[in-house]
Amino acid sequence: MIKNIFRLFLCSLLVVSCADSSERGSGDFKGVTAHRGNSGEFPENTIPAFESAIELGVDWAELDIHRTRDGKLVVIHDINTERVGDKSLEIARSTYEELLEVDVATQFRKEHGLNYQECPPQSPPLLEDVLALFVQQKRTRISIQPKVDCVAQAIHIIEEMGARHMVGFNDRSLQYMSTVKELAGDIPVFWDRPAKTDIDEDIQVALAHGFETIVIRHNGITPEKVEKLKANGFGVGAWTVNEEGRMADLLHMGVERIYTDQPRLLIELQQKLKVQ
Repeated sequence: MIKNIFRLFLCSLLVVSCADSSERGSGDFKGVTAHRGNSGEFPENTIPAFESAIELGVDWAELDIHRTRDGKLVVIHDINTERVGDKSLEIARSTYEELLEVDVATQFRKEHGLNYQECPPQSPPLLEDVLALFVQQKRTRISIQPKVDCVAQAIHIIEEMGARHMVGFNDRSLQYMSTVKELAGDIPVFWDRPAKTDIDEDIQVALAHGFETIVIRHNGITPEKVEKLKANGFGVGAWTVNEEGRMADLLHMGVERIYTDQPRLLIELQQKLKVQ
């Protein structure tokens, strides 16, 4: 299955038409957040993963950002490239030019038994590279997770690119998420919480800071928590869910947003439940 997807990618470059996407309306599939792009089918946090998320029609895709030694905001999850790449460079100690020499599709290629034709090498994109992709269409928005203290710089880039209407922010850091609201109050915040979080305390903090959605690690979600969050006007999200049975359980509980590496699976489940 995954090899066939990559063969299609090679032959057609995903045949993604952003102009077409912009004419199909906003958010065909509500409540689906493609975690690090469509990271189940393409290397995480890469342009192909984000192109695929747009093509699938999810309403949100999520990415992670770090700051390089030369002050660039690069899209990558870890503090170094060791897990995903063919060499290990620490992001904060490397220039972006140095990071461009790392093939961040390496581990994905190995895990899925793919060759270079089926899974071409990928360099980590800059935040502006990904924003440029998303502002060409109106259907899928991008949620930014700052892994370091770089919210102000990220918002500056967003403003320069005219992308404010296309973005949100997510993270568990109260400092980072509060800064989003201080600098750009209209940008939505998805506040990430651990499984054993004190939901009553979280509600009071989120109300005080004007956050829109609370996203709980999926194994900590209960119907009681969902009810409390909705009663206080919050959107309810779960991270990160890749198993269909658990997705179904969460949807039945009333969870409105699911972060997943398998957005295609979640979309198919949503369609199945609608038919039923």
